[in-house]
Amino acid sequence: MTTTALAAVAETEERAPSPRRRRAWQRTIHGSPWTAVGFAAPLVIYLIAFYAYPLMRSVDLSVHDYNVRAFVQGNAEFVGLQNYVDVITSNLFKPALWNTFVFVGLSIIFQYAIGLALAVFFRHNFRLSGVLRALFLVPWLLPLIVSASTWAWMMNSDSGVVNAFLVAVGADPINWLTSPEWSLTAVIIANIWLGIPFNLVILYSGLQNIPGDVYEAASLDGAGAWKTFWRVTFPLLRPVSAITILLGLVYTLKVVDIIWIMTKGGPANSSLILSVWSYREAFGTGQPAFSPASAIGNLLILIALVFGLFYVRLQSREEH
Repeated sequence: MTTTALAAVAETEERAPSPRRRRAWQRTIHGSPWTAVGFAAPLVIYLIAFYAYPLMRSVDLSVHDYNVRAFVQGNAEFVGLQNYVDVITSNLFKPALWNTFVFVGLSIIFQYAIGLALAVFFRHNFRLSGVLRALFLVPWLLPLIVSASTWAWMMNSDSGVVNAFLVAVGADPINWLTSPEWSLTAVIIANIWLGIPFNLVILYSGLQNIPGDVYEAASLDGAGAWKTFWRVTFPLLRPVSAITILLGLVYTLKVVDIIWIMTKGGPANSSLILSVWSYREAFGTGQPAFSPASAIGNLLILIALVFGLFYVRLQSREEH
């Protein structure tokens, strides 16, 4: 080895960091525990302020006997689980629970099915496809009070366009909003219309992530449109479908404004669901019953939590 080479090696060894320097440098790169705390602090503060504290207050409301006077004086009586017992043993609980499952179940099924059909349709680019997709987003962009009021007008028994159409085709008009047999159907139809754009957007985004080579391979194997959808599109879209259905479930469980504007849960509580019952107990009677309303809301949280845990378990099973 020449003298120049030996000098270069010696200079390199001098510049190389010592083990102590290397450990200090690694600690600097990985950061101190306080750095991790600093990054996590905003998230923790947000979760405490907007999730943990409201949930704690909701539980506190449900185990005390709160009314307007108790809120002012701050001396609500502790009643334990009595509010939950009163809610569950109420004559309204079973009908409201059944209406909730029917409302949520049918809404999610039709929203997902129609949204998926539209997403598959728009996957094939054609002229004006972008414009049509934008038009389908209109129900999602409108204020809910406008959408609900529009559906209430459309389903009016005397002057609604829906009954006018039925009469035009030779069918009998229907008392959509004033008949106990049809009121729940009316609000379900309105809610389906409002939820289709959300399903369309999420499922369409999921379809864009499916490689085109998969469809080319299916076409070479002679698979038709239905077989391609059932054997290729639907299985590959399963993770996106699961989160879409879960989010739709959580959103639909807490729907209040649509039903309140259209029927207020009536007539004769025929369209009453748990979320509307909770709102009516707290704000809709003129005599606020905040504690029973909070108990009903907490039951809804438990229902949503059960489905959320089911989703997490399903996802973990698929990953393993």
